[in-house]
Amino acid sequence: MNKTDKDTITIDDLTLVRKCKAGDTVAMKHLILRYQDRIYNLTHKICQNPEDAAELTQETFVKVIQSIRKFKENSSFYTWLFRIAVNLTINHCRRKFRISTRSLDAFSEGDEGKARQLKHYLADSSAADPALVAQDRESVEILNASIAQLDEKQRTILVLRDIEGMPYAKIADTLEVEIGTVKSRISRARKSLREILDSVIK
Repeated sequence: MNKTDKDTITIDDLTLVRKCKAGDTVAMKHLILRYQDRIYNLTHKICQNPEDAAELTQETFVKVIQSIRKFKENSSFYTWLFRIAVNLTINHCRRKFRISTRSLDAFSEGDEGKARQLKHYLADSSAADPALVAQDRESVEILNASIAQLDEKQRTILVLRDIEGMPYAKIADTLEVEIGTVKSRISRARKSLREILDSVIK
């Protein structure tokens, strides 16, 4: 990494955005490098398909490049970027109408305790991050497979809150809904997730 690259890493998003608006392609390159992994992880969690996620990540940044001059800076670039990625991914899921999932029936009896632990955690309305309890690979697989059974709206809200750790206000901004709507959707999504985990608990 050269000195220019190191210097750019320390520049805040808004400065890079304004450089992009002025036609600075290097600034755009650094914004893409800064966020491409997070956008891929976001789209992958929602669409549950690595090839689709890679394509959606590329589409997201193509749209960013095309629309950057229209970004009004009323919200953070991060929120605007995630809004683009989420909208593209949800539309993609609706078009293809297929979700690549691992059946929960594939898990062994030994996974029952982990599923019960995850369900118990989700029952606590004050808990902010179900992923925290999934510290080992098996629990992560159960959580991911369970989330994959949800519809795209419920998957999206849980990915933003429980995987990305996004605050309620930023989720509301990203999805362009009220904070109260965000909280009620998260509550319903977690309820659905608990019901799915019931299928693992014999």
